[in-house]
Amino acid sequence: MQQSEKIWFDGELVPWADATVHVMSHVLHYGSSIFEGIRVYETGDGPQFFRLGCHVKRFFESAKIYRLNLAQDRHTVSEACKDVVRANGLASAYVRPLGFQGATRLGLNPGEDPARLAIIAVEWGTLHGESSLDDGIDVCVSSWARLTPNTLPVMAKAGGHYLNSQLIHSEAERHGYQEGVGLAADGTVSEGAGENIFIVRDGVLITPALTGSLLGGITRDSVLKLAADLGIPSETATIPREMLYTADEVFMTGTAAEITPIRSVDRISVGDGKPGEVTCALQTAFFGLFSAETKDSRGWLEPV
Repeated sequence: MQQSEKIWFDGELVPWADATVHVMSHVLHYGSSIFEGIRVYETGDGPQFFRLGCHVKRFFESAKIYRLNLAQDRHTVSEACKDVVRANGLASAYVRPLGFQGATRLGLNPGEDPARLAIIAVEWGTLHGESSLDDGIDVCVSSWARLTPNTLPVMAKAGGHYLNSQLIHSEAERHGYQEGVGLAADGTVSEGAGENIFIVRDGVLITPALTGSLLGGITRDSVLKLAADLGIPSETATIPREMLYTADEVFMTGTAAEITPIRSVDRISVGDGKPGEVTCALQTAFFGLFSAETKDSRGWLEPV
């Protein structure tokens, strides 16, 4: 990830080094932030956001769930995302809107102060390295469970939630894996540290339902829609842990991860240890959106 020249911060484009907060900021003490990750892809028609409107919508839904008082509206945030990409001259980018409580007071209640808003745009390649999209990655089932219902609202993309993700991911890396898989409270498959998960079994694409303590991923939704276009049957269902070992294919999805095949789980090969037919077909359809080989029939692309 490369440092950019400018960051959009509370309505202004400021130098990277000047986008700072006070150590007494509420967010540093209590994790009171919400965020999004949005990709900009280089296309034949210039840089294009992928599903910008859906990401901004979820950003405001996260703010609503956590009663975070944003001073901006959706249009302002969308335009600011475009402004910061243009200001940094980026042909492709990872864009991170971040809303947080900046109040400088101790105590769980930050008061009525409006949240602060920063939007960062940086160059960032594939999450697990370029070879991961072709060769797949090795994952493990984590000893850390995912968040349980009625503890934290997992459908909000909030900063504090990612302490759980850090535990899952760092445990996996310590044991020589690229990523970890978290189980829900009932021991069934939930999601990765920062990715949704799919399996393919007997030609059917299966992913855990949103009731499985997971974030409703926008790439997850895109994959289900692309699967329908390709005639691939899909369903949401409860996935027992052992189905990860016996599935024909397994892959992860997310804005950062895109569509990343999984070649082994807990050192057990998935299929023949290579990306499967369904995974490859979905990758081709997904990345074809940015090369114009797949028609953008749903208006997912939006020019910078």
